[in-house]
Amino acid sequence: MNLLPLIEAKRDGRALAPEDLRDMIVAWTARELPDYQMAAFLMAVYFQGLNPAETAALTLAMRDSGDVLSFPKDDPRPVVDKHSTGGVGDKVSLPLAPLLACLGFRVPMISGRGLGITGGTLDKLDAIPGYRSLLEPERLVELVQRVGCVICGQTERLAPADRGMYALRDVTGAVPSIPLITASILSKKLAEGLQALLLDVKFGSAASIPEMPRSQELAAAMTALGRECGISVRALLTDMDTPLGRSAGNLIEVKESVECLDGGGPEDLRSLTIECAAHLMLQTGRSHSLDAARAEALLCLASGAPRRKWDEMLVAQGARLDELDALLARDSTAAVVRELSAGASGYIARCDARIVGEIVRDLGGGRQTKDAVIVPSVGVDRLMKPGEPVAAGSVLARVHAANEAGAERALRRLSSAYAITDAPPSLAPLVREVVCA
Repeated sequence: MNLLPLIEAKRDGRALAPEDLRDMIVAWTARELPDYQMAAFLMAVYFQGLNPAETAALTLAMRDSGDVLSFPKDDPRPVVDKHSTGGVGDKVSLPLAPLLACLGFRVPMISGRGLGITGGTLDKLDAIPGYRSLLEPERLVELVQRVGCVICGQTERLAPADRGMYALRDVTGAVPSIPLITASILSKKLAEGLQALLLDVKFGSAASIPEMPRSQELAAAMTALGRECGISVRALLTDMDTPLGRSAGNLIEVKESVECLDGGGPEDLRSLTIECAAHLMLQTGRSHSLDAARAEALLCLASGAPRRKWDEMLVAQGARLDELDALLARDSTAAVVRELSAGASGYIARCDARIVGEIVRDLGGGRQTKDAVIVPSVGVDRLMKPGEPVAAGSVLARVHAANEAGAERALRRLSSAYAITDAPPSLAPLVREVVCA
């Protein structure tokens, strides 16, 4: 296939025919197109966009580029998933998947690696010794049926067209494109054979789309396309000006996720995990109201069953729990740990998620190039959050680095992420809006 006419047409703002987009995806999946041409096409889409018909055609072509999962129809457990557009410290998927399994769902959670300034869900799970994040479709279905949940990556057979496009977007500045985000997310989710999908659409300084109106546009586009494709899709618009939880990094975030499953962890992480579960319960008719669903999810989390389900999921995917427990028992696995101290007393008015995310990336916890190797031990933890009182000299955060030079650079940058004021700031809710098709 000659992709140049499509690149030129989109560059000039012309609409593409559905069959041309399907042919492009077939050729891309067959590796008949070079990276540089696909990168040029993605950049043209970034600037010119896609109309709803083009977005739908691209999404379905990407879904159909590989296998579509099929689950037994006589099983009463709904097949559901949750997807986040990505943020700093966003580890909700880790406690949510086992919680949903314990609430009576089947969860084939196909996740990705780093897209943007920090590592993705799979980068966090890759920090777990022995964990296998690549599962063949038959094995994925088997484990979901038996365990109730898996968290894995795309194999060669599941939405394969998206995988390379996802990596190219990450390293060419084409991440914040609404039609490309929509096609990427929904092609994978539609390939899972879902009945319901809950989207966590981020806005704010560290979001792939910082502006709330554009995030609302993305949420509306994905919920509408999901409805057209026959699944229930709902979106939560959540704030990503501040990191979620008190840690950002890969193994560090696994540790905080386990704390959440053990009944502790940061309040914002727990509340957003419960909120995601509650909305999926409402979407699938498992509860009559959000308040009742929240109460049921809280009781389930407190029961300890999701923590046991987490261990079961990890073992089913090859994890060596004794080694993981030994890692999590340590205060840090990084070579160097340094503290950032407050220069004044008052209240935390700002903890800038973008700066924190860039620090984690530069320490080695995220990707600057497609082939970069992730360092699982680095990151930032013990983050103080907006609204909290602070005394001069107390710890604002800790940096986990591979060496002293990296720690020093991170500390200098981290101080600029914080603002301290005499009076407590006014705080907006984490979830700003719910978007339904």
